[in-house]
Amino acid sequence: MRVRVEQTALPGIGVRHDLMTESGRRLGVVSHRNGRRDLVLYDPDDPDSCQHDIPLTDDEAEALADILGASLMLGQLAGLRDQAAGLLTEQIAIPAGSRYVGRPLGDTKARTRTSASIVAVLRQGEVIVSPDPTFRFQAGDVVVVVGTRQGLDGVTAILAEADPDG
Repeated sequence: MRVRVEQTALPGIGVRHDLMTESGRRLGVVSHRNGRRDLVLYDPDDPDSCQHDIPLTDDEAEALADILGASLMLGQLAGLRDQAAGLLTEQIAIPAGSRYVGRPLGDTKARTRTSASIVAVLRQGEVIVSPDPTFRFQAGDVVVVVGTRQGLDGVTAILAEADPDG
């Protein structure tokens, strides 16, 4: 089901984006000209009346977007796994002693060496989707990898390679 988002200019205030949920609830986000954002839940009996208005700081809005984005992305990956025979997703933690801690993703040459793809990195509650080759790993990062069982095992082995200086 495609969700229709309505955008309404609010002269002197900013812009409001509203959507109707499948269960019939209307909710929205008001983005004020001064940068403030409010999450708005409308009264189910009177869709023009606001039942709840929750002001969000920048950090709160970003955290909410991360939560919603991460769960959506992981759900889509799980659905993809079900559709593609032999294609798996796995979360692999980068150990503190890995030679790739502090080094860019491109140094692993994971896709070239294994045919598996690192599609996201989970770091301290944040989701970095489609990290580019210059993205630098930190100990404790969890990479989301898509590939065959052999490819996933290969990425696990690559990321577990010990740091020769450590």
